[in-house]
Amino acid sequence: MKTVHEVSKLAGVSVRTLQYYDKIGLLVPASRSEAGYRLYDDDDLARLQQILFFRELEFPLAHIRRIMESPHFDANEALDQQIQLLELKKEHIEELIELAKKTRNGKVKTVSFNAFDTSKIDEYAKRAQEQWGDTPQWEESEAKRKGRSKEDEAALARKLLELFVPFGKMAVQGKDPECANARKQVQALQRFISANYYQCTDEILAGLGKMYASGGEFTLNINNVAGPGAAEFAARAIEAYCAA
Repeated sequence: MKTVHEVSKLAGVSVRTLQYYDKIGLLVPASRSEAGYRLYDDDDLARLQQILFFRELEFPLAHIRRIMESPHFDANEALDQQIQLLELKKEHIEELIELAKKTRNGKVKTVSFNAFDTSKIDEYAKRAQEQWGDTPQWEESEAKRKGRSKEDEAALARKLLELFVPFGKMAVQGKDPECANARKQVQALQRFISANYYQCTDEILAGLGKMYASGGEFTLNINNVAGPGAAEFAARAIEAYCAA
């Protein structure tokens, strides 16, 4: 466990910022000492790192919290976006350095501003925000979560994962993802999402199915709860259901 001052030095984030993250519920430390001081565990540090990644994408704090608390948040996909953005920023900085050197050596005959163009970076950040951004589904999910406690949200997340247990059992039994039981379980999953988060259309469900088997954090969480292969079987069952 690390104190707020230790985390501040480790992450290069001010103590005041960490206190504010706690206040708004974005990064609540795992526990507190007997004297009431904040104590952060490894999961807290991983969450802080992800928050800072999103800050690099210039996401508002309220937006980051909403994304990371979504049951469909995929940390690996978010990291892929961050890597791409950093590559673009690296390319931009290298172009600026090259222009500065040429200017200093008198190799630039006419004034050029091309290296200052950040349109590629801005466009990528915009598309990333749109992917994770406000949609009717987000708005509906936000409306439904109002009034729920953190315990309520955690209980819903557990119930969602438990819906994959039958998929795990069918995977072990070698069942066909297109069988009646698999179809019935897909329908149960779709109804649960629609009732507790947002209207889960077949199109949205198909996208979720692909994410479940993408190999990211959500795949691991599903398989940890429902058994090896549960996420992959669920993805195939959803694909068959949506294609019917």
